[in-house]
Amino acid sequence: MAGWGTSGPNGVGTVTNAVPGLVKPAGALPTILGVAAPVYLALSFGTLLIGLFVGFLLGRSRSGGAGRAPDGPTVADLVQRIIQSTHTGVVVLNRFGDVVIHNPRAEELGLVRNNRVDDRARKAAEVVVETGDPIEVDLSPLESRGGRTPEAVLGEVRPLGDGFTAVDADDQSEAVRLEATRRDFVANVSHELKTPVGAMALLAEAVLDAADDPVEVRRFTTKILNEGNRLGTLVTELIALSRLQGAERLPEMHTVEVDAVVREAMGRARLVMESTGIDVTTDDDSGLLVQGDRTLLVTALSNLLQNALAYSTAGSPVSVSRSVADGFVEIAVTDRGVGIPEDEQQRVFERFYRVDRARSRATGGTGLGLAIVKHVAANHGGEVRLWSKPGLGSTFTMRVPAHAEPRDLTTNGAEPTLVGGRATAPSKSDGAATDGGMA
Repeated sequence: MAGWGTSGPNGVGTVTNAVPGLVKPAGALPTILGVAAPVYLALSFGTLLIGLFVGFLLGRSRSGGAGRAPDGPTVADLVQRIIQSTHTGVVVLNRFGDVVIHNPRAEELGLVRNNRVDDRARKAAEVVVETGDPIEVDLSPLESRGGRTPEAVLGEVRPLGDGFTAVDADDQSEAVRLEATRRDFVANVSHELKTPVGAMALLAEAVLDAADDPVEVRRFTTKILNEGNRLGTLVTELIALSRLQGAERLPEMHTVEVDAVVREAMGRARLVMESTGIDVTTDDDSGLLVQGDRTLLVTALSNLLQNALAYSTAGSPVSVSRSVADGFVEIAVTDRGVGIPEDEQQRVFERFYRVDRARSRATGGTGLGLAIVKHVAANHGGEVRLWSKPGLGSTFTMRVPAHAEPRDLTTNGAEPTLVGGRATAPSKSDGAATDGGMA
């Protein structure tokens, strides 16, 4: 059998393949699967180098991706943004009561000042660290800072573990004000309703006792009628005030002629003018427009007129004027009556408040008229201003935003302007602005 190690002639070795007829020289290298051994080794070594290089690249790519910062904010960034933007005051304290982090709202509520937390919150935090239970604490300002600053602040202190605590404070001022207003309103309404109802009961008894005297019966029944009318007016104004304060949605706003409002309010006050002997004068028509509810505006102006007539002496002048200032239409009612002391001028717009209770009772006033005026103006985006001096009289000015495009005052596409308290437009002849003036 032929093999790899047979000897040829002259002692020269030959290498024979197992395959018959194939003879290779003695110095030839062996083959592996038909490929020379050096070539196979070179291919194997090259493949190994390529594998190592690819593995190196993959490993470098993965390690580089793990070290790169992720796109967008981190969770810590988002938490920080939430704390800074929340409407409640948030403070985090360590076990020593030092401020670790707080948001701007905490400073606005007075919870943190000069990077020091309120002593009440710090003491509550000490208790929470010891007990592990959250507690509520009153953090209301000890001294009033005036204006619209928070008056009632309620806080909750919660444990965070490892000696850290979180103080969460919220402004409860509006809720406290509303509750106080509700209590006062209920008490005032009860008192105001009790008075006419009690008077009607007493008068009814007097009628029964004087049944045989027609003159007395007529006198007492007239008083009953007056008290009944006063009671009806009171209920009507209470309903109107409740609507203005948000119990119902306001009607849709429309373009309203100020001159028409003045005329209608004057008509409503005609009977009071005749009974008191006081004449009310007005300036010329202004052509001014406002965006609002005509019925509410007429009611407000009627209340101002009736208030001026009620607190003026017979024969004294009362006037109504219209003007424009800083984009607001101003309707002013001026009287030469008794006037209002300075310390009571802010209170006259409160419900049921009366400067002279005896006069108000005599004139049938409910004490709600000026409160209604205030809310009507506020719901139209305006306000009511008061000037008064005891013995000289008073001026109540209702200010409502002026309408942007006055009616019938544009000509040839020209824009109207406000001149001398009224809206005017360029004339058709020369385009010059005309001034209607004020009466």
